[in-house]
Amino acid sequence: MRRMQSISFAALAPWLGIGLVFVLAGGVKGITGMGLPTVAMSLLGLWMAPAQAAALLVMPSLVTNVAQCRGPAGRELVATLWPMWTGLVLTTVWSPDLATLAPIDARLPLGAILVVYGLWGLRKPVLPRIAPGAWWIGLAAGLATGVVTAATAVFALPLVPYLQALRLDKDTMIQALGLSFTVATLALAARLQAFDGGALWSLPSFVALAAASAGLALGAALRARISAATFQRGLFLMFIVLGAANLWRGL
Repeated sequence: MRRMQSISFAALAPWLGIGLVFVLAGGVKGITGMGLPTVAMSLLGLWMAPAQAAALLVMPSLVTNVAQCRGPAGRELVATLWPMWTGLVLTTVWSPDLATLAPIDARLPLGAILVVYGLWGLRKPVLPRIAPGAWWIGLAAGLATGVVTAATAVFALPLVPYLQALRLDKDTMIQALGLSFTVATLALAARLQAFDGGALWSLPSFVALAAASAGLALGAALRARISAATFQRGLFLMFIVLGAANLWRGL
């Protein structure tokens, strides 16, 4: 009987782990409007190959970003952000695999970008304002974000700082994040061949989607009861700790 129970727990443990990770990641997105891929990758990377973890986050990221894409500033954002999106897609889909360039563990770049993102978020440097017409800066930010996305499946840097430097109002910023994260997720899915390989329709993807949706609803319900500034500081500290853990495991 004990042996059967241990076998059953061993079989359920991966599913419980995926569910808990995406409930937490969805909760973070429900509170802050962003962070689902970063939280999911930082946690899944502790026990799962980054490529496998990236495939799991495609469906939840796409679905939870849809609501953020709606808004009155769509045309304005497309006119401003298309150079960034173009660069992001190009380098996300066609950047060479790091494993072919150097024999390093994929957790190393993931851990490094998490630590950098956490430190940046805690410091919150004041960035110079970027004029919407400076398309070459957007293109450069997109190209850099695509390289980071291809290596780590985390598309927060330098995408988020670039959007903040545009000085968008709150509602437009939320819509810009939703649109940009959707573009990044579709580009990542194309890189992983998720559409052709059926990864979008796998059972683990649906488990991740259900868990992320539950977390999103929970986070939205908690948003008014939690200090956003305090929560974000804790979140960035968590990214630093998890980044360091991924670096340790990758060494």
